[in-house]
Amino acid sequence: MREVTKEKLEKYLNITEKALQIITILPPEGSQLRKAADDLLMMATSYFKDACYYKEKGDYVTAFACVNYAHGYIDAGVRLGLFLGDSSGLFAFE
Repeated sequence: MREVTKEKLEKYLNITEKALQIITILPPEGSQLRKAADDLLMMATSYFKDACYYKEKGDYVTAFACVNYAHGYIDAGVRLGLFLGDSSGLFAFE
């Protein structure tokens, strides 16, 4: 397949939205690791919002790129131990 369909885009938007809802930031407030976790979460949230924006404009390719960046930030945070995920299968490293 050489295109991003509406169904595929919605699938990945839903996965990332669920992941954003269930992650927990692990490092304590005020620590350097907390700042890193907050930065990763901010980037993930921003890219997710961008993905939704581009989807609404009909630009599925850019939306798909943005949602993958968003989920990449989430997965990086889980892998680094900055975020707690769960065993839902939403994360690349669990």
